[in-house]
Amino acid sequence: MVDIDDVIRKIENRIPQPLDIKKEYAIVVPMININGSWELIYELRDKNLNRQPGEISFPGGQLEKGETYRDAAIRETMEELNIEYKNINIIGELDYLVSRDNTTIHSFLAIIQNIDVDDIRPNKGEVDHIFTVPIEFFLNDEPKLYYIELHPAISNDFPYNLIPNGKDYDWKIDRHSVYFYHYNDYIIWGYTAKVTKNFIDIIK
Repeated sequence: MVDIDDVIRKIENRIPQPLDIKKEYAIVVPMININGSWELIYELRDKNLNRQPGEISFPGGQLEKGETYRDAAIRETMEELNIEYKNINIIGELDYLVSRDNTTIHSFLAIIQNIDVDDIRPNKGEVDHIFTVPIEFFLNDEPKLYYIELHPAISNDFPYNLIPNGKDYDWKIDRHSVYFYHYNDYIIWGYTAKVTKNFIDIIK
């Protein structure tokens, strides 16, 4: 028999979570003041990495067991930029992504303080080099927007006989938005551009 009081107790103060999440990541969107200009720090990932080699990203990575998103973002930023905890002043959390591959990415805006950008020596095992972009650039230059159509790829053993209309079921085709910023010789795109745009939209 269902104990309704037990059901209520388990649900009423529960914090909802996204379903079917396979991986959880956290990143820092790092701001630094360079001669009075507030700029964002980006990493060019090492070309020998297994995941997204040679691409532009923010510092961050996958959560470890028992770790909060905030703690993971700070830990990864310390490791990748080779800076200390005291150099990272978290301002707050931006909106988070639930990606098409069942991954969540939580983003934290931070000020990188008490260190000059020229004194940051990133971890060469992960980061080829860093560069900065003035926030003014993003405020004045909208990214280019493109779309990728996502079509269902269904396995041969799918039980069509259990759903209405069988093989003629009306599967929805989705579109995935992809943003591109061009800054000097750098192309900032994908999730990094989407997080950047989210930050800019908020401060606008």
